[in-house]
Amino acid sequence: MTALMPRLFGDLADLFESDRPMSAGHVIRLEDTLTDEQYQIRAELPGLDPEKDIQVSCDNGVLSIHAERRVEDRGRTRSEFRYGMFTRSVRLPGNADVSAIRAGYDKGVLEVTVPLKATEPAAKQIPITAG
Repeated sequence: MTALMPRLFGDLADLFESDRPMSAGHVIRLEDTLTDEQYQIRAELPGLDPEKDIQVSCDNGVLSIHAERRVEDRGRTRSEFRYGMFTRSVRLPGNADVSAIRAGYDKGVLEVTVPLKATEPAAKQIPITAG
């Protein structure tokens, strides 16, 4: 049986070689924190230039992070880095103040802060006057 494995699966391991570019849409790993005042997202994006390689956008209550790590031609080297397009989208809370979103990048981590507007109480008592 062991002798059949290479014939059955061929060079299956070659499909997982890490020096090949990643397919479009690779997911970015996130941490998020929600408080009464803000929604904060931290995205792991090491080794990128935030001005060239990272884009943050917001449309219809969805925050999207797009990034790209380009393959550098260094001759024939072994690499375990992930290359290609990376993307992640998250729905923002309904009371997000999208006009005040801020983003910063430090030590390989993108941090996006979304301020939250004060919410109105869900139910309101209406006084009834007599007469």
